[in-house]
Amino acid sequence: MNIPFSKVALTGNEAIYINEVLASGWLTTSSKALNFEKQFSQYLGVKYACAVNSCTSALHLAVEAIGIASGDKLLVPSLTFTASAEIIRYMGADPVFMDVEYGTGLISPYILKETIKKQPDIKALILVHFGGQAPVMTTSDKEGIIDVCQKNGIAVIEDAAHAFPAKFRDKYTGTFGKAGCFSFYANKTITTGEGGMLVTNDEAIYERVKVMRLHGIDRDIWSRFTDKSLSWEYDVVAPGFKYNMPDINAAVGLAQLEKASFFRDERQRCATYYLHELNDISALDLPICLGSPEDHSWHLFPVIIKPEAPVSRNGFMELMAKKGIGTSVHYKPLHRMKYYKEAYNLNNSDFPNTERIWHGTVSLPIYPGLIQSELEFICQTIREILT
Repeated sequence: MNIPFSKVALTGNEAIYINEVLASGWLTTSSKALNFEKQFSQYLGVKYACAVNSCTSALHLAVEAIGIASGDKLLVPSLTFTASAEIIRYMGADPVFMDVEYGTGLISPYILKETIKKQPDIKALILVHFGGQAPVMTTSDKEGIIDVCQKNGIAVIEDAAHAFPAKFRDKYTGTFGKAGCFSFYANKTITTGEGGMLVTNDEAIYERVKVMRLHGIDRDIWSRFTDKSLSWEYDVVAPGFKYNMPDINAAVGLAQLEKASFFRDERQRCATYYLHELNDISALDLPICLGSPEDHSWHLFPVIIKPEAPVSRNGFMELMAKKGIGTSVHYKPLHRMKYYKEAYNLNNSDFPNTERIWHGTVSLPIYPGLIQSELEFICQTIREILT
């Protein structure tokens, strides 16, 4: 077998839409990006969407747009990719790292409340929907993540890089906070190769992000070059960034968006098989799904190799690789990374659940093109290694 950890599904209208861009002669941001924004906002049921060149860019634009400044403190889980925290440092602000729940890799309302007690001067939360599902966002007794943040005057920016299309109850992730940020990197649930999207219902945030994503220019650059009048003039109203999404990428995104629900269902098919076939292996902990499986995007399927297993996590991955099965790790926690550990004097003992996850976590292949015989071979191989 040769089963990669990740494999992009390009089985729709990608080539057709790319050729339309090539025929237009306009390769950077234009009508395809505008249409992608429109279709994406309609899919999620939000007012505004801004296409950008990465989820990192979207997160940076979000914290800038809500007014994060030097010296501010923002909450972020340690179990995440560095982008969730580095954008805080871009603003001269400081991340305050949190532990997560063991079974889900998510922060909980309890963890959030306990952290706020110790750090009451928090400006915002970067909420990571780890693996493709949301934590408890809101409850009838107003004790969910959003409820706690509202009570404490904490703005919420959702890092939904893993979580399209995912829901909490009947509402899509990315639509609860001030802004939601999505990733379309090559291995994400839908892809543009490189790219991201910021969504919001706040007009002021939307207008600020539109300006800041392209050098702080006060009008769309493509309108300046395609306008048949002599209205070429523009103004720079802020020191912005170069974060726009080209139409080539947006063309791929439009085709991927058309199949997003199918892709999600196919990943759930894989997850359902794993959950059924691996649940009796005592050396293995499977991920916990908080709500309905249909509300999960199933971007990742992370399992935990327990300390009492016959092999270590790294040993397990090596044996899987010898059988031709790709795996990955999500993630080495940020409190273990040299920069954050030294800059903020972080101790491993302050993150007991994250540490427990880190020592055993392995992400298994999960993507639409994974066929039944491959799933069977993966599970058979895992059973041979761990039992």
